[in-house]
Order: sequence, then structure tokens, then C-alpha cells
Amino acid sequence: MRTTCLKFLVPLIALAATATAAAQSFREQFRDPLDGRFDASTFLADNAYGFLPVPIIITDPAVDGGVGAVGLFFHETEEQKEQRLEALRESEDGGSQFLLTPSISAVAGAYTGNDSWFLGGGHMGFFKQGNIRYMGGGGFGNVNLDFFGAGDIEFTRPIELNTQAGMILNSLKFRLGDSRFFAGPTQRYVSARIEPVNLGDLDGSFLPPPLQPPWQDIMTRLMTQDVVLSALGAVIEFDSRDNFFSPHSGYQYQLEQLWYRDEIGSDIDYELLTFSGHNYWQLGERFRAGLRIAADYASTSGLLPPFATPGIVLRGIPAMRYQGNAVVVAEAEVTWQFDPRWSVNLFAGAGRAANEIDQLSEQPTRVTKGGGFRYLIARRYGFETGLDIARGPEDTVFYIQAGTAWR
Repeated sequence: MRTTCLKFLVPLIALAATATAAAQSFREQFRDPLDGRFDASTFLADNAYGFLPVPIIITDPAVDGGVGAVGLFFHETEEQKEQRLEALRESEDGGSQFLLTPSISAVAGAYTGNDSWFLGGGHMGFFKQGNIRYMGGGGFGNVNLDFFGAGDIEFTRPIELNTQAGMILNSLKFRLGDSRFFAGPTQRYVSARIEPVNLGDLDGSFLPPPLQPPWQDIMTRLMTQDVVLSALGAVIEFDSRDNFFSPHSGYQYQLEQLWYRDEIGSDIDYELLTFSGHNYWQLGERFRAGLRIAADYASTSGLLPPFATPGIVLRGIPAMRYQGNAVVVAEAEVTWQFDPRWSVNLFAGAGRAANEIDQLSEQPTRVTKGGGFRYLIARRYGFETGLDIARGPEDTVFYIQAGTAWR
């Protein structure tokens, strides 16, 4: 009997010891050997083909919050793998070198408190040592959002709209010579069904009294329709950021022009011009500053569907809250790096939305402000995560941040 027990006991002890050692080895991958703190650098460096699950906490009051998840897949050739792993292991900030950023595929899904949901995926590719950049993806969503009007057309009460849409987008950029400029083609396609959650809402009373007779039919048609938007365009970008994930210095400027035309399947002909500028400055050893500026202009003879109308995008303002064919935004941020891992930040932003560019000066300025913190979760990648709390004109919103807050 004793011999029989030992036959089973010895393998069990060995298995338990192996499992314990494996668990300890796994935990060590999340401990930085330099400062002993929690860090994902080693795990990412030693799993170049790895799968990284990222939870999503949606805090936007426009959709009553929600949860979701993103799965990231890293792709590298053997040569790229060896180059990156060598840089990560031998250099303090090897992962911050942009040209070593691996190509990444992603799948995502989310569900929110107002029964909105989304499923999709995409790919970000870096080829020819970063001289060619590709970004593309697609997905389908069923989203419920309040529509408050556009520009100087303010509804007396918001209308809750349901949008069921499938979309595809692609962008391909090539480095221009040895410069930091990139340029290339871009494409957008959206097929959507829009309707109020309660059709009885469209009784005309949502419009201001002066607009009810002439605009009621137009607005009713706008908010109940099947529509396809298809565009081709061009994009030019300047990028000198020191890090792809969480930049501390450098600049990224991008100008994109899209043409929506019937010849390529669009139900509405119009043009969309977008500009964004992200500026990052290191102010000594512990302080840094940032400035984001952005502008969007939709050149159209009529009103666009709500999901296609540009809007103010600032921390503290819910999605689609302030919209118009012309939108301008600015946001400044100051960060104090009080510890090698930890930093705190303060930010403030302002934006305006109007139906025409020459009406922007007449529109009220929507102001936001807030603060947050960051933790350097992957030192060799220069990747930071954290939390921002922002106060807008009506709401206080908190955001879980992974990487830079400016996309």
C-alpha cells in the first residue's frame, strides 16, 4: 500500500513544484529588474508573437457607461523579432524607438448601459523599416445616442437615435524620401440605418418654434433613413514623436481630404477636410507640456446624418453633444513627473461648432478642464496607463487611458 501511494505522491509533488515554479516564473515577467516594480516590458519582450487582452471601461455618459475588451496580436518576422528583443533587453528605452514598433492586429467588442454594442477589428502595419504605414479596419455596431442638433440649430429636447451601421476604413502612407513626412491614399465606407428609438418623438415639437413649419419634414427625413457614405481621399502627415504610445516630445500633424461621391457608391455628395496637430514639449527633467489643435469642415449643401456630422471631441464632453459642419478645438496639458513611474497632469480645452465657418465666431465656446495620473506600465516601451477626470459644460466624466489621450 505504501509503495502504491508513493507512486502517485511523487508525481503529484513534482507537478505541484513545477506549477509553483512556473507561476513564480510568470510573475517575474511582470517585475522590472531595475526597480522591482510592476512592469510588463519583459512579458512583451519575451512574447513577441503574443496575445495581449486589454479590458475596456466605457465611462462616456452619452451611452450610460459600459464594458468591453480588446485583443491585441503582435506580428513580426524573425529578423524584426530579434532586432526588437535585442533593443528591448539592452537599451533602457529601446521600445520607444518608433521604427521598432511591431505590426498589430486587434479585435474588439463592447456593450453599454443604454443597450448599444459594437464588434470590430483592425490592423496597424509597419513595413520597410517603418517607411510604409498601413491602418485599416471594420466593424458593425448598434448604437443609441441622443442628438441635440447641429451648429445653431438647437433642439428643444434631445432625440434618442438608433444607428445600425457597418463600416470599413483604410489608410496607406509612404515616407517621402528621408524626411519625417508621410503621404498616401485613404478610404471610408459606412452603410447605416438611422431611426428614432421612439418614432412618436418626431412630432415637430423638438424643433425651436421658428423652424417647425419649414424644417419639420427635412429633419424627420434626416433622422429616419437608410444611407451609404463612400469616400476616397488623400492624407499627409508629419511625425517626429519620440514614442508611438505615450509621447513626451515631438510633433504629429495630419491633414486629410475626403471626397464622398455617387460614382463610388455614396448616397450624399460632399467633402470632408480634417486637420489635427499634436505638440509635445519636455520642460526640464520633471515637467512637460502638450497642445492639441484640431479642425473639421464638411462642405455640403445640406444637412448630414448625425453620425457623419463633425463634433467637438474633448475630455469632458459626451459624444455627439455639440456638432456642426465646422468645428475647431484646442486642448492644453501640463504634466509633473514626480516619480520615474508616476506622473500627474492638468488639462483644459475649448471648442466651437457651427454650420458654416463664418459662423464660428458667433457660437459659444464650450470649455472643459480636469486632471489625472499616469503609471509607466511598460518602461522599455514607454507605455503609460492611467485615469483622467474631466468637467465639461454639463457633465463630469472619467476616462481610463491607455497610451496618449490624443488620438
